[in-house]
Amino acid sequence: MTMNKTKVITGKDTRLSYFNGWEPKSINGGPERYSVSVLIPKDDTETLEQIEKAIDAAIEEGIGKFGGKKPNKKAIKLPLRDGDTERDDEAYKGHYFINANSVTPPQIVDKAVKPILDRNEVYSGCYARVSLNFYAFNSNGNKGVACGLGNIQKIRDGEMLGGRTNATDDFTSLEDDDFLA
Repeated sequence: MTMNKTKVITGKDTRLSYFNGWEPKSINGGPERYSVSVLIPKDDTETLEQIEKAIDAAIEEGIGKFGGKKPNKKAIKLPLRDGDTERDDEAYKGHYFINANSVTPPQIVDKAVKPILDRNEVYSGCYARVSLNFYAFNSNGNKGVACGLGNIQKIRDGEMLGGRTNATDDFTSLEDDDFLA
């Protein structure tokens, strides 16, 4: 088995944000894609090191897209971004993030690698491991490394992001005779 140098499986403390893994969505009028913003804690150095290596490998593999020369990383767009400086959102504080997408749906599984069928089980805010694949691009004058979405393994629940709440958090149980009052 050959090792794919541009593929990374994130750690267990990764969180999903802007999760569109069940249905593809068009972003800014582009083609419909499955997508997620992957929040990686800044102290998850193992995942972050793997991502840096995969980005470097994608640059090496994509030298042809950069005119045959290895570009300076500061001169191209990179997928790993700093949530503390680029987002005014509490969920992103103390995290790096990567926006990953795909035209094909990700396989979404539980801790036992069994398919998750209940769409309410995986949402923005839950914790999951995500397989990511990095690749070079040169399109319309933009050059850099992008991130493809592979598969998702839900690890555990987390607080929902985006202001969405569970019905059990909003309501208490009412008895039938409470409606008659």
